[in-house]
Amino acid sequence: MSGRGYVDPNRPSPMGPNDAEIIIYGYVPSKALCGLGIALFALALGAHIYRVIRHRIWSFLPLSLACLMEIVGYIFRTLSSVKNPYTIPYFVVQYFFIVVAPVLISASIYVCLSKLIRWADDIGFKTQLGFLLRPRLLLWTFITADVVTSVIQIAGAALIGVAESNKESPVTANNILLAGLAIQTAAFILFLYLYIVFVVQLSRDGGMRSQFTFIRPLLLAIGASSFLVLLRTVFRLAETSEGVFGYASTHESLFGSLEFAPIVVAVWILVIWHPGQWLPKTKASGSELATQGEKTEA
Repeated sequence: MSGRGYVDPNRPSPMGPNDAEIIIYGYVPSKALCGLGIALFALALGAHIYRVIRHRIWSFLPLSLACLMEIVGYIFRTLSSVKNPYTIPYFVVQYFFIVVAPVLISASIYVCLSKLIRWADDIGFKTQLGFLLRPRLLLWTFITADVVTSVIQIAGAALIGVAESNKESPVTANNILLAGLAIQTAAFILFLYLYIVFVVQLSRDGGMRSQFTFIRPLLLAIGASSFLVLLRTVFRLAETSEGVFGYASTHESLFGSLEFAPIVVAVWILVIWHPGQWLPKTKASGSELATQGEKTEA
C-alpha cells in the first residue's frame, strides 16, 4: 500500500487513458475467487431458470437475472486480475453488477412476503400491522428504496473512479456511496422487522397452525436468505465508512467471506427451497394450501 492506495510492485500502472495510478480495489482480485464465483452463479442460474419454468412463476425471474449479473461482475473482476487491475472501467462495471445483483434477490424476497400476506388475507388471517403490511404498498416501497439507493451507490463508485483518474480526493464520492448504503441498510432492517412481525403473528394464531406448519420451510428459507443479504449490506456499509482505502476494502478475504459467500449461499437457499414450490399463487391456490394444511394436521 502506498499513501494513496495499492500499487502492485510487479505490475506498475501502464497509465493508459482508462487507468488509475493505483489499484482501486486495494489488491489484485483473486483469479480463483473469480472463477469460483462464475461457476457457482452459473450453476445457480441454470437451477433458477429450471425452477421458474417448472413452477411457471415468472415473478421470480429476477433471481435468475441476479445470478447472471453476478456472473458478469465476476467476469470483469477476472479481467482486472488477468489483464489490468488499474483499468477503471473494469472496476466500475464489476462494482455495478455485483452491487445491483443482491437488489434483485431482495426484490424476490419482497415478492415472497407480499404473496404470503395476500394468501393469509385470503384465508382470513389479519395482521396487527394492517396498513404497513399491505402487499402492494410493501412491495413497491422497498423495491423503490433499493433502486434509488443502488443508483446512489453506483454514482458514488463511478465518482471514486473519476477522482482517482484525475488525481483528486475521493472523499466526497465515498460519502455519496456511504449515504446510499446507509439508507439501503435502514430500509432492509425495517423490512426484516415487518417480516418477523408477520411470521410471529402467523405462528401464534391458533387457526393458522396447520397452514403455518406447511409453509414453515419457506419462511425459514426467506428468513435465512434475508439475513445473509443484510450481512452483506452491513459489511458494505462498514467497508465504505472506513474510506476508500480502509482495512475492509483492501482485504479480499473480507470481500470473499462477507460479500461473495453470503450472496452465493442466499441464492442457493432459494434454489433448494424455491418460492415456486411453496408459495400459493392465487386465492384458489391459497384455499388449496389451506386444505393441504388441514390434511397435514389430520
